[in-house]
Amino acid sequence: MKKLGFGLMRLPKIGEEIDIEQTKVMVDHFMEASFTYFDTAWAYAGSEDAIRQALVERYPRDSYTLATKMAAWINCQTRDDALKQFETSLKQTGVDYFDYYLLHNLGEHRTKYFDDFGMWDWILEMKETGKIKNAGFSFHSTPEELDELLTNHPQMDFVQLQINYADWDNPAIKSRECYEVAKKHGKQVIVMEPVKGGLLANPPETVEKVFKEADKDASCASWAIKFAANLDNVMVVLSGMSNIAQMDDNISYMKDFDHLSDEEIQVIHHAQEVLNSIPLIPCTTCNYCAKVCPMHIGISGSFTAMNMYTLYDNFERAKGQYGWLVTDHGLKLASECVKCGACENVCPQHISIRDELVKVVQTFE
Repeated sequence: MKKLGFGLMRLPKIGEEIDIEQTKVMVDHFMEASFTYFDTAWAYAGSEDAIRQALVERYPRDSYTLATKMAAWINCQTRDDALKQFETSLKQTGVDYFDYYLLHNLGEHRTKYFDDFGMWDWILEMKETGKIKNAGFSFHSTPEELDELLTNHPQMDFVQLQINYADWDNPAIKSRECYEVAKKHGKQVIVMEPVKGGLLANPPETVEKVFKEADKDASCASWAIKFAANLDNVMVVLSGMSNIAQMDDNISYMKDFDHLSDEEIQVIHHAQEVLNSIPLIPCTTCNYCAKVCPMHIGISGSFTAMNMYTLYDNFERAKGQYGWLVTDHGLKLASECVKCGACENVCPQHISIRDELVKVVQTFE
């Protein structure tokens, strides 16, 4: 199987509705180039219906590979609620089985739902019935938690991880460490966010300059996707393509991709060095500050969002990250800081946390 996968989270739209006709054209381009892996999810609004119309109803079932996901932590009070997601996915996609089925977005508090509902045993039972061919999970958390999950559930066939050159050694994401854990357990890896939600298609100017000096005709996105595809144990790299131009660009450099040359690897290393040289808040997300903060401020999440804004100058994405990492995790906004200074007394990086939180308030609140 070729290594480029079609991520169906960001399909083209007309207004609020997915553009089925343009999606059909994109599916056709993808299939004509001999790519076959399609990735959707119950939680991607309209995506499963769209791929039924654009792919399932138009191509033989054995000509493509379809993956979807269960998010047991979304509005599920019981095991039956979670199982309804699986039945809904079968109905919406119009298939009798899934080639790859994922327990979706494990990590932190979300893992508990899959444990409590017995989803680990259930997914193996579905493999025995043939309704699922390969069982795995997607994951957003620490390498330590990933190691625990793969140790406790060795029957999983694969794991889906966020991997890109920007997050490779990012202390908030730890892509390299998570990848190495999966590799240690002998699991195939499916890569998500290789272009970091599109941010690496338009990286900081200093990073773009590195890539353009190496190959003026290659898109910045191509370097990001090939970085992930070059890793051992990576089965497929998902790209959330939103239009035909993105599709054709990805196909152009992935249709015959084998591996990066030594020179290309050095270019990416240089780009990483340039990216890492941009002044950021030196937070390593150790969260020692969180243990002593009397107000339960989302300090590390606030700094992660600020660093994203500094790097990519994308306010909406950074503000969304602020909401996700702070309020969505049950923590308080930076504006509720009482400036007691307890956090600064324990910070290993000696960050002026109170001053930085003021900047967070001025930026996002």
